[in-house]
Amino acid sequence: MIEKINSLMAEIAALSASDLKGVEELRIKYLSKKGAIPSLMQDFRNVPAEQKRELGQKLNQLKEAATERINALREELENAPAAGADNIDLMRTPAPMPLGARHPLSLVREEIIGIFSRLGFNIAEGPEIEDDWHVFSSLNFAEDHPARDMQDTFFIQRNPDILLRTHTSSVQSRVMETSRPPIRIICPGRVYRNEAISARAHCFFHQVEALYVDENVSYADLRQTLLYFAREMFGPETKIRLRPSYFPFTEPSAEMDISCNICGGKGCAFCKHTGWVEILGCGMVDPNVLEACGIDSKKYSGFALGMGIERITNLKYRVKDLRMFSENDRRFLNQFQAAH
Repeated sequence: MIEKINSLMAEIAALSASDLKGVEELRIKYLSKKGAIPSLMQDFRNVPAEQKRELGQKLNQLKEAATERINALREELENAPAAGADNIDLMRTPAPMPLGARHPLSLVREEIIGIFSRLGFNIAEGPEIEDDWHVFSSLNFAEDHPARDMQDTFFIQRNPDILLRTHTSSVQSRVMETSRPPIRIICPGRVYRNEAISARAHCFFHQVEALYVDENVSYADLRQTLLYFAREMFGPETKIRLRPSYFPFTEPSAEMDISCNICGGKGCAFCKHTGWVEILGCGMVDPNVLEACGIDSKKYSGFALGMGIERITNLKYRVKDLRMFSENDRRFLNQFQAAH
């Protein structure tokens, strides 16, 4: 039997076929129920016990070799160009095309979305050209609030009630108007403010805001959400602190700092030697905002938070000049190719 196995092994190594029909004939000859290899396996039952182990291994090797060789022939013929076809790709560029890189803001945006998605938040989007109600009035901004001033907001000249949104909180207003609690959303998007362009400011930038409204939502829920986000984004050793602040649409309100991820909280030039870096604003949704959007503030409560994506990107990648994010300089963007 061992001579038959060695003979078949030599045959299989030399197998060839000119078409798929020939490949199928080879499969039938060697691997079908009545083929050469299954016939050998039937004879294997008559082999003395002391030879079974050695011959059994060789039979398995033979079957594997035949299967691999026939499959390789089939794949080669299936992928071969049709007879007479020209193998030259006329659409191919004369030089290698360099791969592009994802924008750092896109990388960080997707990372933020992923973190909040794991907490059950869904993405909500809204228009960038908005009306005064959704950007200001529904969010408890007073008529004389400085944010309504032309120095901060781009209003449409023909209709002062229409403007470029200054924050993605307008998306939260739209969702609260059309949905009933529980509401758990994040609102990523571009926003606009009438500011001079410099290394630290721009007339447009990107935000991600989060909103959670349900029964018995507490400040403790907000703090634990913030702690989870900070540690997922900047590392498990990250610490947070909340400082009292003011926003028209939350009460109480706070600014959140994280321990500087560059110096580990020891103090450096980036954190101005304080060991802390501010990254976002947050607070409990003001009852006036809930009522303005048709939600019973006596039954429901909620928290909101918002952050600039550029700010988070600066912390992760230490980009010092905001203008670099919108200049499309390939030398800058190619640095993030490895971050895919």
